[in-house]
Amino acid sequence: MKDKKFIALGFASTIAASALFLSSSVFAKSDHTLSQQIGEKRLNALAKYTKVIQTVEQYYVDDQNISDIVDKSLEGLLSNLDAHSSFMNKKKYKDMKIQTEGEFGGLGITVGMRDGALTVIAPIEGTPADKAGMKSEDIILKINEKSTLNMTIDEAVAIMRGKPKTKINLTIVRKKEPRPLTIEIIRDIIKIDSVYTKKIEDSEILYIRVTSFDKKVTDDVRKALNKHKGKMKGLILDLRNNPGGLLNQAVGLTDLFVEEGVIVSQKGRLERENQIYNASKNGTFADIPLVVLINGGSASASEIVSGALQDHKRAVLVGKKTFGKGSVQVILPIGQEEALRITVARYYLPEGRTIQATGVIPDIEVFPGEVIVEENDFSIKESDLKKHLEGQLQEIDGKKKSEKESDDKKNKKLITKSDILKDIQLKTAIDTIKVLTITNGFH
Repeated sequence: MKDKKFIALGFASTIAASALFLSSSVFAKSDHTLSQQIGEKRLNALAKYTKVIQTVEQYYVDDQNISDIVDKSLEGLLSNLDAHSSFMNKKKYKDMKIQTEGEFGGLGITVGMRDGALTVIAPIEGTPADKAGMKSEDIILKINEKSTLNMTIDEAVAIMRGKPKTKINLTIVRKKEPRPLTIEIIRDIIKIDSVYTKKIEDSEILYIRVTSFDKKVTDDVRKALNKHKGKMKGLILDLRNNPGGLLNQAVGLTDLFVEEGVIVSQKGRLERENQIYNASKNGTFADIPLVVLINGGSASASEIVSGALQDHKRAVLVGKKTFGKGSVQVILPIGQEEALRITVARYYLPEGRTIQATGVIPDIEVFPGEVIVEENDFSIKESDLKKHLEGQLQEIDGKKKSEKESDDKKNKKLITKSDILKDIQLKTAIDTIKVLTITNGFH
């Protein structure tokens, strides 16, 4: 019986070994076949691409240079991936370098693609576009007489950029306007201050406006906070119409108010593109009541800051939903004179939600506009009435202009009650700070 049992076990082991060998052979053959199939698919796809190029070159009605055909095909490929990827030929690559490394004549607007339309993310405060009346969410229909339909972002930017003091006309479609508007803008060198600090009249609330995220934003905001430390009961951080900028500045600004945890992470197809940015406790203003103002012109870095502060329950967001640009682009040179701008990753907020195409939704939604004041609500103070009457007398005497200039200088660092009544989102932010102060026990 023992011999029979041994023979049976030996026979079973031989079968198992044979099965394992056959199984390994099948898997090896299967892997080889799969690799071969993938290789054949790639060759077939490249053969089709080559055939199309040859056909266009041979039969298209107008004579086409082979290099131009390839460039156009690459432009189409990249633009069909997403709105922010693009192929840059020699001229576009040179223009991009000028934009990032030197001065140029521009309008002062940031644009993006929304539902296939060239859309203004935000005009930058104090620039020609801002002064001409451009607004966030304006759709640019024509640049001069050229339609923007089927135009890439890079093409649009290249046309809008030009010599300082030259004119350009933008035909725009704006919400609630019955017909398109034409706005004339004079190009100029774009130089801006990114951080503005003001006090709210008759309160201990500090107002900081960040117009874009350049390399000095975190330091400038930190200096303002240290300067007013112990003198403020709340802070309003205004990121409306801020189109974004440097990621490290968005992380640094958020870190000023958050003591620990993830601020933002980025995830891509390649592991080397994956990054996690964490808060540090040092130098954090963790206790001050904070309200962040956002709107449809808040994009990219602005969305990282506002979204992270919202996820950490560190701030109340007031305004309208943000633009929704949460992707990471890099420039990959092809030779010395051409390059690809390609999306390699997406940003994710601390709770894991994405910004891309969804934006950040405010805690308190407030449409822009003026504060509605009852006509019969005549509660003007005696001192204010006296100033008003004095102003009327000075106007009669022809002195109003000089007095206005004096007042402008005096109130440059102060947001007055009159300013607040013109901005209901700001008014809501101030009221929210007051509520936070009461409920959190600040005095």
